[in-house]
Amino acid sequence: MRVDLLTKEYPPEIYGGAGVHVAELVRALRTDIDVVVRCFGAPREDADTHSYIVPSQLAEANPTLATLGVDLQMAQDVAGADVVHSHTWYANAAGHLAKLLHGVPHVVTAHSLEPLRPWKAEQLGGGYRVSSWVEKTAFEAADAVIAVSDGMRRDILRSYPALDPSRVQVVYNGIDLERWKPTRDDDLVRALGIDPNRPSVVFVGRITRQKGLPYLLRAASLLRDDVQLVLCAGAPDTPGIMAEVTAGVEALQRERSGVVWIDRLLPQHELSAVLTAGTVFVCPSVYEPLGIVNLEAMACGLPVVGTATGGIPEVVAEGETGRLVPIEQLDDGTGTPTDPDVFVRDLARILTEVLDDPAGAAEMGAAGRRRAEREFSWGQIARRTQEIYATLL
Repeated sequence: MRVDLLTKEYPPEIYGGAGVHVAELVRALRTDIDVVVRCFGAPREDADTHSYIVPSQLAEANPTLATLGVDLQMAQDVAGADVVHSHTWYANAAGHLAKLLHGVPHVVTAHSLEPLRPWKAEQLGGGYRVSSWVEKTAFEAADAVIAVSDGMRRDILRSYPALDPSRVQVVYNGIDLERWKPTRDDDLVRALGIDPNRPSVVFVGRITRQKGLPYLLRAASLLRDDVQLVLCAGAPDTPGIMAEVTAGVEALQRERSGVVWIDRLLPQHELSAVLTAGTVFVCPSVYEPLGIVNLEAMACGLPVVGTATGGIPEVVAEGETGRLVPIEQLDDGTGTPTDPDVFVRDLARILTEVLDDPAGAAEMGAAGRRRAEREFSWGQIARRTQEIYATLL
């Protein structure tokens, strides 16, 4: 069996959870089947990996049109595959066109949904309507749709009611348990500006509306003075959200010490060390299909405090591997809390409860590692994915 996997992100050009998912899935699948990767960006040296750049005529076009220029090239080259598997709307058009052009089954993995990310219009302008059209068309015509959580499956069927529910299967994201593990390196974290002897709350994520970073900055002002806030946050969606976060961080730094902002992508070893040095990991997202960062934190032995939304409750077992922050959200697709002040206070309260019980936090962290080992290995996920491929042949 030859599967052509289509993606925007692929090592070394990774900036989000979808890219991590694709890289790990490909590595696991290649132990059993032939996988040809077709990705965006600069040439790669890996075997059976082909990269594509935006056609020069579209270099200054709206990003969605530039994306379609790459997708057309991918679709042409898929000839000969048994299955085509696309990830995110960036590659969905390539998968859909390949299905039509070559008569090959198309599998889509849903990492997020355009109808639930209306703030993307800030970044794409009218291109958001194009990306939404691409996603809807590809999903409704796909032979199989993979959701990364039960919560995501519900969101897919609510967003695309014309989709046959029998074609939507759940296969969780996973974690490489050999790479992600407790990694104590006090000298390294000190070099990053972190005091390993102070309690700390760690956030890892892109600077985008869905990650809820402005709410975390407000909640952090309510924490004990000795608590550090470590923000591994970069890759802003827009200048607007970057300006908002920058202002929030600077205001927090004026009122308390120990606010550390690392705005570059850390190598995996360094990030593991930062997580291991932490007391609690926080995921204040208002939209999160699953959250690979939560699995990474759990694998490093850190308890997770996450918003009770999307797929987060399927990863974070309340009171066992972490805590869930209740949230009531607007039904306009933005995920905005109906009462932001209540959400901020609840976030600060639950973080404080975990920080005030370091022994209990350590126990939840150890339980999180065990849960990651039991339920989120990439070997299991690759096998389930291959089972879906086999049903289409």
